[in-house]
Amino acid sequence: MDKVRPDGRASTEIRPLAVEVGLAARTHGSGLFTRGQTQVLSLLTLGASRDEQRIDGLGVEESKRFMHHYKFPPFSVGEAGFMRGPGRREIGHGALGERALQPMIPDEESFPYTIRLVSVVLESNGSSSMASVCASSLALMDAGVPIARPVAGIAMGLIKEGDDYIVLTDIAGVEDHLGDMDFKVAGTSKGVTALQMDIKIKGVTFDILRDALEQARQARLAILDAMTAVIDAPRGTLSAYAPRIATVRIDPDKIGAIIGKGGETIRGMEEEFDCTIEVEDDGLVKVFATDGRLGDACVEHIAAITRDLQAGDVIVGRVASTTNFGAFVNLKPGTDGLIHISKLAPHRVAAVEDVVQKGDLVKVEVMDVAVQGGKEKISLRLLEKMEG
Repeated sequence: MDKVRPDGRASTEIRPLAVEVGLAARTHGSGLFTRGQTQVLSLLTLGASRDEQRIDGLGVEESKRFMHHYKFPPFSVGEAGFMRGPGRREIGHGALGERALQPMIPDEESFPYTIRLVSVVLESNGSSSMASVCASSLALMDAGVPIARPVAGIAMGLIKEGDDYIVLTDIAGVEDHLGDMDFKVAGTSKGVTALQMDIKIKGVTFDILRDALEQARQARLAILDAMTAVIDAPRGTLSAYAPRIATVRIDPDKIGAIIGKGGETIRGMEEEFDCTIEVEDDGLVKVFATDGRLGDACVEHIAAITRDLQAGDVIVGRVASTTNFGAFVNLKPGTDGLIHISKLAPHRVAAVEDVVQKGDLVKVEVMDVAVQGGKEKISLRLLEKMEG
């Protein structure tokens, strides 16, 4: 056995590495990982709980909030083929990458987002599945997902003749095709998170397995060093385009006030505040909004409509009508309050319409709540005009 690799590398040598993050600014996170002639771009999207994948199997319907999808387009190997749906190989590689990354994903309580990763192979000359693991780790950190540690992967090969053998680190396409083993190893600096072995011989000895795992560990650490040199920890903030989550807990008996007749109230709030609202049976309400300011305003609105209003409460509402003496603001279904013209600004206001107009979204403070003739009369003070 000559023990010379087709590209001249030593048996433990990794092909040249290149690492980039933040390539696609409009996405929530992105990572590009290149190893020799294999290159993978991973794109991450964050969503609400309702975006989880529903799994309709033979048993109880399940869902999962973390998904990794792998795409291998024909152009990645220089072919002008059709862009078809995922095949068995793509589904398998996606599942392997998902299994490798899953142990590092934060739980829903600490990070209540649905996470979807799509890894697209841009060029391939061996070990694209493990490159997708590396690119996905980069995308997760670029997005600010608080993963426990970054994950990297490497494919190990084997050439065996009789009792003589050599384990190859980071196999290229020809070594995968002509070699005796394709052993994919993924993990962190602390240990292995996923394994997959394909062999063309009857089996491997303990010595072969030991050598392969040790070489994979050394290669994994070298790759992690290259990755962490570019981004060593998850970003402290989410992308400006990622949805923001705000929560409020209400009395479960007041859930009906949020939903409204036929869902009218909740749909109206989602449209008004440009957000997605999820209500759980225990009274926990989650608000997902791209604009954090509107999300917070929606939470304040929900809190207000589910409790009795008192002096000092701050609430967001929409101007229902204006008069020559003030503006009426809809605070919750069936309840309006009045901002007297003298409470629209610290200075004298000549006309109500100079400050607010019908349809404006405003933040107000409740000054007084009085009951006259069995009806509430609510006096308000304008704090901030939200829009319009």
